[in-house]
Amino acid sequence: MDRAIKPYGQVKTMLGNARSAWEKLVAHIRFYYIMDELWEEGNPAHKHYNNLRFRRGGKTLATLCIREEYFIACFVLGKDEREKFDAHRELFGQVVCKEYDNAQIYHDGKWLGFNVHDESLIDDMIRLLPIKRKPNRKILPENLEKCACLDLGLSHEDITKCLVS
Repeated sequence: MDRAIKPYGQVKTMLGNARSAWEKLVAHIRFYYIMDELWEEGNPAHKHYNNLRFRRGGKTLATLCIREEYFIACFVLGKDEREKFDAHRELFGQVVCKEYDNAQIYHDGKWLGFNVHDESLIDDMIRLLPIKRKPNRKILPENLEKCACLDLGLSHEDITKCLVS
């Protein structure tokens, strides 16, 4: 099985109608955060087939699991992050609050997973990001839209070079 990172053109085709939501979320992360992007690809029968994980310093910001015609946005909220969420709960929509309330607490926190078929949940996903980690990109790129269209699995150095050039 080919383990090469898929070019964005192929991912775009897989996402179908969820493409605009993917672009908005990935662009926001790349615009405001310096993150390592880890591409994971496995057996199509396995539940984690094509994943893009945004991680830095041993801590994962978000994992995006690509499926046919949608993607799953996964966040793990530890104890401190749950306290932040509870303090800002009124900012989030009903879907996010319901998922949060129904999520079981594991040793590493609450695991939240959202099936994203369109842009209806993206603003809430973007509000979850600073609860996980404050933005750390000091020099912002000029073009937010360009952030989403870069190929996946690039190092943060490569992303920065592409975005500021």
